[in-house]
Amino acid sequence: MIVADVMTRNPLYVHPDMSVPDARALIRKEKVGRLPVLDRENRLVGIVTEWDLVNASPSVATTLDIYEMGYLLSKLKVEKVMERKVITVEEDTVIEEAARIMDDNNISALPVMRGEVLVGIITDGDIFRIFIELFGARQEGVRLTVLVPEKRGELQNLTQAITKCGGDIIALAISDGEDVTNRMCIVKVANVSRDTLLAAVQPYAIKIEDIR
Repeated sequence: MIVADVMTRNPLYVHPDMSVPDARALIRKEKVGRLPVLDRENRLVGIVTEWDLVNASPSVATTLDIYEMGYLLSKLKVEKVMERKVITVEEDTVIEEAARIMDDNNISALPVMRGEVLVGIITDGDIFRIFIELFGARQEGVRLTVLVPEKRGELQNLTQAITKCGGDIIALAISDGEDVTNRMCIVKVANVSRDTLLAAVQPYAIKIEDIR
């Protein structure tokens, strides 16, 4: 799966000369958390978040009354509060790479580019939805977490045992185990009881971590 499969296409954007109050109003109306900033030639020049806009205020606010503050804030432009160093991805970036980039840089969204053209945006919410799908969170089944040996053919043995006992695998994920000799396997299985599944996989497990 690549970014183009899950991104929001043709995202909302603002120009650098939009006022901060207008940008805040747009974010609240459209219920988005951030807006790419494009110049008049539609080149990406920044990104602004709701946090940036909410926390924007005239530097001398403490010496002004509420009307003066409102006036100065209305003159404050997006370009003064936006993030100019924007991290982006291409359409064909794989989902896990986009997630890694967001995590490594502690950001919640990535503008998606086709060359120099903004074509979409992918957010942490999009990643969460993929995570839900990959783990079959909305489907009924028995969820098993099991530690298996790090040996060729062990995963095949496990999945064959599940199939033989009548189970249908909804989701399967592998992660690091306790050390280099083993791996953690999370599998969700439909059409089989908890006890039947447990009995089927027990011969291939170092340890059953969880079953529910």
